Amino acid sequence: MEVEKLRREYELDVHWWPYLLDPSIPPQGREREPRTKPDDPPTHLELRGERAGITFRRGRRFTPNSHLALETAEYAQEIGHDDEGLHRALFAAHFEGEADIGDLETLLEIGGEQGLDRDELRAVLDEGRYREQVDERITIAREIGVRGVPTFIFNERDAVVGAQEYAVFEQVMEQLEVPRRNGE
Repeated sequence: MEVEKLRREYELDVHWWPYLLDPSIPPQGREREPRTKPDDPPTHLELRGERAGITFRRGRRFTPNSHLALETAEYAQEIGHDDEGLHRALFAAHFEGEADIGDLETLLEIGGEQGLDRDELRAVLDEGRYREQVDERITIAREIGVRGVPTFIFNERDAVVGAQEYAVFEQVMEQLEVPRRNGE
């Protein structure tokens, strides 16, 4: 993923922010018609995914409500856990597999595999410890104009929206004069 490569090559801090693409999805998720059929030509996103080693699963008929997944990620980030690994695992479970990332047990399994304490994570999610914080951040994201994912915001003002080629991010790094690691 571009974020991982940017972290390795440039001196920058990355902060993940939660965002719900469709807040109307009920907590239990929603059945839907698949967006692509097996014999449809690949979409732009699928082609980008291929180049990044991601195979998007076609024919998905279920869209989860990802709020609990966002709460899981918020918790991991706050305790200083490897949030990059957790985001990667959640992404793979949802887009490459058929996991319901809105399901508590699924999140406990993924979180546990990523090194989070399952009992603590269960308590955090059961209590809704990060629910309000996630909601506040989603509201702020909407207020500053975020309308899609991924959206990358640099220096709280410059944004790159969508799955872009790495060269786009390199251009932004140069424009913002972000130093490369190891003085490159």
